[in-house]
Amino acid sequence: MTEKIFAIYGASGFGREVLPLAKDITQNKDAKLIFIDDENKGVCNGIKIMQFDQFISLESKEKHVCLAIADNKIRQYLFHKLEENNISHWSVSAKNSTILNDCIVGENSILAPFVTLTSNIRIGKSFQANLYSYVGHDCRIGNFVTFAPAVKCNGNVKIEDNVYIGTGAIIKQGTSKKPLVIGEGAVIGMGAIITKNVPPGTKIVARPTKPLIRTGLGK
Repeated sequence: MTEKIFAIYGASGFGREVLPLAKDITQNKDAKLIFIDDENKGVCNGIKIMQFDQFISLESKEKHVCLAIADNKIRQYLFHKLEENNISHWSVSAKNSTILNDCIVGENSILAPFVTLTSNIRIGKSFQANLYSYVGHDCRIGNFVTFAPAVKCNGNVKIEDNVYIGTGAIIKQGTSKKPLVIGEGAVIGMGAIITKNVPPGTKIVARPTKPLIRTGLGK
């Protein structure tokens, strides 16, 4: 019987990015590392892929799973599926991610390389912060929130459950008396600049770049 099994749920792009972080965490433990993926099988980047039912059937004293899936609705479903099967939640954090002072992050979170959490931050369960993302002081972030790479969330911002924030988005700082609020289920597109509250379920799309057309050249 294997003493411990650690699994990354999702063998697609983000799961493969999380794999090196997972290897760093498990390399000195008496543990087996696998992928769980219900749509793929075989081997991915040298790691065996199993479907969830196969994983459940494995004999082990401890089983830990990290959900490396960006879609927060699917992640929420799988989060509860793990609990129904008494599987332990596993948080994965890069060695060079930074947590400065009085920050609490919920279970089954992922902090990718160069992520920074500053001070007096509260974050719910299954938070994902991809490369170079930043969370400023006194932020409150709900459950199943996803930050794509290079999201900049300045201080005194409240982000409710199931929010997705795209690559390079910037969220303006609020105040202690009036935090900037992004409502539940909102989707913030890549490159968007958020300067005021976003209602629940709203989709914000950054204005696309337009080509510069010059006329009268050569005259």
